[in-house]
Amino acid sequence: MGKFERNRKTFWHRIRFKYKLSFFNENTLEEVWSFRISQLSAFLVMAIFAFFLITITSLFIIMTPIRNYLPGYLDVEVRKEILENALRADSLERVLAIQAFYLTNVTEIMTGTIPVDSVREIDSLAFINADFDIPRTKNEEDFLRTFEEEEKYNLTVLNPHHTPTDAIFFYKPVNGILSAAFNANTRHYGVDLVAAPKESVMATLDGTVVFTGFDPRYGNVIQLQHKNGFLSVYKHNELLLKETGDHVIAGEAIAIIGNTGKLSTGPHLHFELWLKGNPVDPQEYIVF
Repeated sequence: MGKFERNRKTFWHRIRFKYKLSFFNENTLEEVWSFRISQLSAFLVMAIFAFFLITITSLFIIMTPIRNYLPGYLDVEVRKEILENALRADSLERVLAIQAFYLTNVTEIMTGTIPVDSVREIDSLAFINADFDIPRTKNEEDFLRTFEEEEKYNLTVLNPHHTPTDAIFFYKPVNGILSAAFNANTRHYGVDLVAAPKESVMATLDGTVVFTGFDPRYGNVIQLQHKNGFLSVYKHNELLLKETGDHVIAGEAIAIIGNTGKLSTGPHLHFELWLKGNPVDPQEYIVF
């Protein structure tokens, strides 16, 4: 152990021992300049110099076009540029095709080759396919089966005076449990449906958003105006997905169920259905 300690002390003494480097005038032998340095100091200076040299070199390569000469780098850049050019070419080709269809339609209309009402479709992406395949629940299937069986021999379809609900199918606004029914005597003009948090609230009919906003008592509220005088109201939402003026279709998500407003005691939807300015019981139109 003593020998090891001696060797260690000798090593530290050796690398920390300072050497004097002097510069003399050759003619007068006068010392012009000198400095002292040890092996440890020389190693540290060289290490710091090498670090700065590597850093500056790396930055110079990265920030200048010299990086294109690195193996493999140019291939990535070229592939990226090729992909971007391919996308641009595809977009331009699509625009040219649309313009060609448009000019063809205009030419045929002006020459009388085709009627105005039979103009061919220009861009399929500009048309919205509203044929949503929304699966029905077991209760809805049972209700439809029973309804079709009962109406099989119904002759009232020959009556020209149709009711407002003729040929209208109401979607359930949310998949939940009915917790409070419609009661006009207590001014509860709707039904409460308890559902899981973050559940989607869906439009019960095709319509237009006529109101979106926050009410201190009912939280986030959205209202939809439908045909035949129907108005549906959805209250206590966490988030509204549509804005005033948006057109929605039946079964489309319009909000996220929540627990907003002073009158809310948990995640649920307060759903109201109005007909020509009067509240009606939603259970008369929808199977919950």
